[in-house]
Amino acid sequence: MSLKNVRLEVMQLLEKDVDTLIEKYLITPEKIWQPTDFLPNSEKDSFFEDVKEIREVAKELPYDLWVVLIGDMITEEALPTYESWLMDIEGIDQVGRNGWSKWIRQWTAEENRHGDVLNKYLYLSGRVNMKEIEITTQHMIADGFDIGTDKDPYKNFVYTSFQELATYISHNRVAKFARKHGNKQLAKMCKIIAGDEMRHHHAYSEFVERIFEVDPSQMMMAFHYMMKKKITMPAIFLRESGKKIGTAFEEFSNTAQRIGVYTGKDYVDILDKLIKRWEIDKITSLTDEAERARDYLMKLPARMIRLTERMTIPDNSFQFKWVEPAKL
Repeated sequence: MSLKNVRLEVMQLLEKDVDTLIEKYLITPEKIWQPTDFLPNSEKDSFFEDVKEIREVAKELPYDLWVVLIGDMITEEALPTYESWLMDIEGIDQVGRNGWSKWIRQWTAEENRHGDVLNKYLYLSGRVNMKEIEITTQHMIADGFDIGTDKDPYKNFVYTSFQELATYISHNRVAKFARKHGNKQLAKMCKIIAGDEMRHHHAYSEFVERIFEVDPSQMMMAFHYMMKKKITMPAIFLRESGKKIGTAFEEFSNTAQRIGVYTGKDYVDILDKLIKRWEIDKITSLTDEAERARDYLMKLPARMIRLTERMTIPDNSFQFKWVEPAKL
């Protein structure tokens, strides 16, 4: 049987539990928070005073934190690209609407709120160039999303397990910085977004755990493939108006690392957490090739931490079109 057919068989086997997983990890619209819970209520007479307060408090946030917040928001707003990518995975039937496509639609619905609340906050803050941000967002969606995982569910679930934890770290750190600068409202937004990302991380990690139980060797090979290739952030395709695809990512990444929102060490920590979560060292019945892949993965964190220790980050802030330091 071909690898593709084996994966389809495994996805069909696991599909019977998708409804249980939805109930375990996702929250209905009536019970979960909505963006308006954290923003001024336009129906109230106090709306303009509340907006004025947002604008005043926003003045305390430093330039680099605005850059990271904007990059995080744009990444969240590019959600249509991620949904279409996941819907194209082998075993997810978007036409027949099987259990897996139900998961993707409901996961997307939860994620959609993240970009909504951050976008509205940035707009109301009066501290950023919304048109430039909107141009970048449109480019992000139009440029597509290709991370080299093909339609392989095993590789894609490794990616989502990793990426959801990375976004948790980023939003959680921004929340801490916002609170440090006296912006409790923004801190609450980012903190609750981080909570969603952690739930989603646990969900996709459980998908991988279940695959390891029924197809350990091929799941190990997929994990090995993704880590050898390196996990790229969705923001890798960032670009500003008039620029080529991906030209803004390095400077955005430098900014995030410089202020400690998301660093090379965090990347290694996530890898280490996944190795422990999936108990890679304890998995049995592996082929010789999968055993070699396991050995590579077990040694990888120590090798990568040595590389991160040699990394240097530029001290100077890059001038993005999204936000002008002179206006802060």
